Amino acid sequence: MHKEVFKSVYSNKKYLYVSSTIFLILFFSLSIVSEFIFLSPAFVFNVPVNSIADFVLIVVISLLSGIVTSLSIYRIRMANNGLRKSGIGFVGSIIGTSAGACNCVPLGFSAASIFGTIGGTATAFLTNYEMPLRLVSIAILFYTYYVLTKDITSKCKIIK
Repeated sequence: MHKEVFKSVYSNKKYLYVSSTIFLILFFSLSIVSEFIFLSPAFVFNVPVNSIADFVLIVVISLLSGIVTSLSIYRIRMANNGLRKSGIGFVGSIIGTSAGACNCVPLGFSAASIFGTIGGTATAFLTNYEMPLRLVSIAILFYTYYVLTKDITSKCKIIK
């Protein structure tokens, strides 16, 4: 089922470009926020030994978000549905990605100063539960991927 969906979706290179672009944008933005990439004074890419698991989770979240988004666009175009009827595809990718972007230590001081105690509490929560939140986001993205492949297979009549 999964091979047929990938073959039909990525036979059009437009979906491959969409998936690659979303992967690269999310990877670089999450890596900058998580302090794996530094842009000043020079471009530096550094993954400390104690943060390898966080880096791997960022790569997985970025990859799954790119795949889910391209599958969502394919499903909308093939089923002639609007964005409102597409449901889980975009919502799942947005929730999964936003839950994965939870390393807010560099942004914590801004949030605490803007929102006061609530911002400080939210920042502390996100910092303390960073790894579980990223794992939850990966689970959401996998579920979204499963639902989309099942829906594409049934509605677009891909024969096994």
